[in-house]
Formats: sequence, C-alpha cells, structure tokens
Amino acid sequence: MNKIKIDTIGCTEEFKAEVLDFLNEWYNCESEVSVRTSGSTGAPKVMRISKERMRKSALLTCGFLGLKAGDTALLCMPVRYIAGKMMIVRAIVGGLKLIAVTPSANPMAEVEGQISFAAMTPMQVQSSLQNTVEREQLQAVDSLIIGGGAIDSMLENELRSFPKAVYSTYGMTETLSHIAMRKLNGDDASHYYTPLPSVDLSLSENDTLIIYAPKVCSEKLVTNDVAELLADCRFRIKGRTDNVINSGGVKIQAEEVEASLQEYTNNEIAITSITDERYGEALVLLVEVGISDKLTKAINNLPKYHKPKQIALVEKIPQTPTGKKDRVAIRTLAEQRFYDRD
Repeated sequence: MNKIKIDTIGCTEEFKAEVLDFLNEWYNCESEVSVRTSGSTGAPKVMRISKERMRKSALLTCGFLGLKAGDTALLCMPVRYIAGKMMIVRAIVGGLKLIAVTPSANPMAEVEGQISFAAMTPMQVQSSLQNTVEREQLQAVDSLIIGGGAIDSMLENELRSFPKAVYSTYGMTETLSHIAMRKLNGDDASHYYTPLPSVDLSLSENDTLIIYAPKVCSEKLVTNDVAELLADCRFRIKGRTDNVINSGGVKIQAEEVEASLQEYTNNEIAITSITDERYGEALVLLVEVGISDKLTKAINNLPKYHKPKQIALVEKIPQTPTGKKDRVAIRTLAEQRFYDRD
C-alpha cells in the first residue's frame, strides 16, 4: 500500500492528530474505516466504509480531473468527515503531494505556492474571495471543487470569470463524497451535473434520484433529492423531499424559494415552516441581520404560494458542523419565534 507524506507545517496540534488518527486507521489491517455523517437532516451517525471502495472513488476523481503523480492537493476540511478523508485517500492513490492547513473560513491565508487541486466548502470559497491575496491564490488553483452545501447565484456569478476549472460537486457520505460534478465557469459551464464514469442514474416514482455506482456503493441508493434527469444522465437537484412544505395543499420546495431570493441579499437566508391551523404548514423566511429593499421587492414579486407568511430576523442561520443548513434546528428556531402567534 502506498505511503504518503503530508506537509502539516502551520497546522494546529489538534488537526495534526486528526490527520494522523486517520492515517493509522487507513494503514491498519482492517478493510473498513469509520466516518461520521454531517447530520444536515437528522442526527449524525457513524458508518463503516470499505477502503477498497474509497480507493475506487479516489481514482474516479483523479481521472475525471486529470490529476497526476506529483500534483499538489490542499487538505483544508475536517478529517472526521468523508470530504476530508477522501482528500487524503486521493493523495495516496494518485501519488499527490498533500498540503494540509487547519480547517478555517480562510484556508488560502495559510497557503504558499501553486496548488493543483483543492476541495472547499462554499463558505470557505466565499470568505477567500473577500481578500485580494487569497482571491488571487484561489484563482490560481488548477482544479477547484466545491461541495458540502449549496452554491448560491451570487457566488456562482463571482466564480464564472475564474481562469482555471471550478466545479460544484454532488454526493454524500454513502457515495464516498461526490459521484457527479457541474462546471461553474468556462464555455462548458452548466446548470446540470455530469455523473462520473460507471455511475448510472434514474428517478423514483417520487422523482427522487436513484444512484447506482457499483464502484463506490454495493447497492442502489434511493436518495431524498428531488431531481430533473436528462436523457444523457445529466441532472439538476430541485431540493430534498425532507424540505417540501405542504401549505394549503400546495407543495413548495424550500430550496427553490431560497434560490429565488438569495441573489437579492448578501445575508444568509432560510425557508422553513411552522404548524398552522389554516394551511397545515405556513411558510417562514428567516434572514440574518437585516432585510434590504432589494430583498423586500423580491419577496413581493414571489408567486402567491411562495410568499412567506412570516418573516423573522435572526442572529445566525443554524448550520451543521460541515457548514450545511441545519434544517431541523432552523424549523425549531422558527417555531420558537412564532409558535404563539396567529
């Protein structure tokens, strides 16, 4: 089994220990490793994942991006989750030089020299874009993949002019990180994800995505993601069944309403619902900090059934440890705010 050297200069002792713990687990005699799910739609859980399937997943990514031995890869996400683990595995199987920095909102601040490949969250990318030096470093990354959360239209617009390849990824812990990518810039930019080789897709009766990726999953995986699937297997995600709000008999996808509003504000927003005697569920909009005139106008221009019945300012939109919207906590926050109101 290939050994790996990691540049951890500047990392905290805690993060170094996290990396070392995974390497010890990877190189032991067992055929599986443990990984925690993010808990974006429920309680986090621990899964046992096959090392061989992780290797195959890593090879798919390295092949898709054209990575070669000696290329530099940036590890800037927690190793306790699948995204961080897979960056290390990709470096091992691809012969990449791994540069590790302690996970933070601004990982590029700790980076020197050229990076061939980096994986970051939308929040990390957005924060890096606010600093001129970090922005230039980010633009110089040959292949940047972004996952772990939704990329809003404002961020996508900022990335469109990047000179090097930038991708949004689709995947989950069960698929060992991503099984599809969507180009965000260049002539081949698209609103649709392209599955990696050997990945087959279909839709369930409820229009949720079904994934058959035998190299990384032993069985077909029926997701909770409502999707539009094209004949060539490219697809786009409309939202999750968990986030469908039934208000007065009208089914509303929370993510679609969020997407239609997010481009009109720099503040984080979330669409959720509260129990309502008349409608069953009433649409609620939570906004961090304040509501601009542009956002107010956008809300007023929404279709009738997409207009929030209640709007609240909050200090912070709840997030999971991996930076995704914590839908359970968001609804709880809304219920606490409006439970006794008509």
